[in-house]
Amino acid sequence: MDPRELVDRYSAHNYHPLPVVLSQGEGAWVTDTDGRRYLDLLSAYSALNFGHRHPKLVAAAERQLGRLTLTSRAFHNDQLGPFVQSLAQLCDKDMVLPMNSGAEAVETAIKTARKWGYQVKGVAPESAHVIVAAGNFHGRTVTIVSFSTDPDARDDFGPYTPGFSVVPYGDVESLRAAITDSTVAFLVEPIQGEAGVIVPPEGYLRAVRDLCTEHNVLFVADEIQSGMARTGKTFAVEWEDVVPDIYVLGKALGGGIYPVSAVAANADVLGVFKPGEHGSTFGGNPLGAAIGHEVCAMLATGEFQERSKVLGEHLLGRLRAEAPSTVKEVRGRGLWAGIELLPGGEPARSRCERLMQRGVLAKDTHETTIRIAPPLVIERHDLDHAIDEILTVLT
Repeated sequence: MDPRELVDRYSAHNYHPLPVVLSQGEGAWVTDTDGRRYLDLLSAYSALNFGHRHPKLVAAAERQLGRLTLTSRAFHNDQLGPFVQSLAQLCDKDMVLPMNSGAEAVETAIKTARKWGYQVKGVAPESAHVIVAAGNFHGRTVTIVSFSTDPDARDDFGPYTPGFSVVPYGDVESLRAAITDSTVAFLVEPIQGEAGVIVPPEGYLRAVRDLCTEHNVLFVADEIQSGMARTGKTFAVEWEDVVPDIYVLGKALGGGIYPVSAVAANADVLGVFKPGEHGSTFGGNPLGAAIGHEVCAMLATGEFQERSKVLGEHLLGRLRAEAPSTVKEVRGRGLWAGIELLPGGEPARSRCERLMQRGVLAKDTHETTIRIAPPLVIERHDLDHAIDEILTVLT
């Protein structure tokens, strides 16, 4: 079978409408195997906050490739300490446990919460209860899809893992009613990405923080997509000046070069693990740690947070002011937007396909939403070009 046919067949049922094989990229642009250039508003699904082949990240990877690259967790390496220290400082937490994929980090957070529940909170054995929000996307493992409300992610993968309940996103009273004596954590995205860049009501995250504190429940923030300066802050929870008990991080933590994820928490939470109780064969390997350390150094300057904030205000301002009558709503924060279309018109997917033909890559989600997530390094004139093209396909 022709490789392009394989890509087209796969993408038709999964992530994106791209019938091309991308061969290289730089900054906010990618090039296919025929030499055609595309402006990337996908950020490879939020994994490329710093653009394609950022020179600082490439240099960090190349330096480490000339030394030790991969080791299992049986070996300490000289990159692990600097990485976890810099990430702990970025999160203002005591401890970091590095993993590889976002789903692996979410699984780690769930295990942490359950063990904390038994050892610290004192819930009855085998009763630990975790609450999640409807519309969530936290990964595709069996445990995670067990609490998904998306039929495409959940159907035909049972039997499902017990111990979870689902409440409406943004509804504090439903969360309050769902908490029991056995509840150990509330796992939530500060802004829901796959659901269509859903921003919760003002005050929701503050109320969640207060409620979790009141009932001795861990507030677990999945910042895999919303973190790493995507929304104009280092983490999206900062928009409401709250601090979760556990950060779950991934995607852009690897700089668009290598899979890196982690959980960060204080010692009274993450310290429940003893040696040998949890780990990852390649979590914290020297190549991933070197790249992750450079990502943390770049974020420590505040440059990317400011770019996302300023350019994001421009992006959202133009879209809201100039959107045609086909658009129901424009949601977002920073360089992250969801364009909700009115029902009954051309679906989001075909509009994204038309946008691709015009040299701009964007992602549809749930049939009626076009999701925009340009790399944070995008130039203002490129962003305006992208907005112009988006407005064209919206009419």
